[in-house]
Amino acid sequence: MTQVRVLAFAGSARAASLNKRLLRVAADAVAAAGAEVTVVDLDDYALPVYHGDLEAREGMPANARTLREMFLAHGALLVASPENNGSISALLKNTLDWISRPVGGRNGLVPYQGKVAALVAASPGGIGGVRGLAHLRAILERLGVLVLPEQFALPRAHEAFTGDGALAEPRHRAAVAGLARRLVEVSGRLAG
Repeated sequence: MTQVRVLAFAGSARAASLNKRLLRVAADAVAAAGAEVTVVDLDDYALPVYHGDLEAREGMPANARTLREMFLAHGALLVASPENNGSISALLKNTLDWISRPVGGRNGLVPYQGKVAALVAASPGGIGGVRGLAHLRAILERLGVLVLPEQFALPRAHEAFTGDGALAEPRHRAAVAGLARRLVEVSGRLAG
């Protein structure tokens, strides 16, 4: 069976992002479950705000093309999504929008179709960013992604990590590991 390839990214640009911290933990769990994981920092792929006139004039930006190719090369997605005002971040939405644009006569949904996604979120609040995950789920499903029903939202995330970046609570570690195994299992079944 071909090894599952997972593209992992957080919808935050901040260097000290709680979601980037959670993404590292979750990506390690996905690798431990047997997948090949590519972690991408969206801050390294700056994009202009999507604008139809800009696209018509200049085409898809180079960074969006690079990310699109990464999406095409991976069978699964691991997304850590901050919650901004009850929804996903502008950075994440803008990235998903650019990647969904048609290129070279190919449908813009091709990078999403047939993908499986696992969603995680971290927030200093009491419910861990779960409201934003509902919006992200709806967007990804609309794009053709099979989003696992299981997800992980980390409340009070500013207190949830040890000094070396691990999750302090055993139940949180177990939940992330379970989600990682499920992502690899479902992606492997679909690919096989």
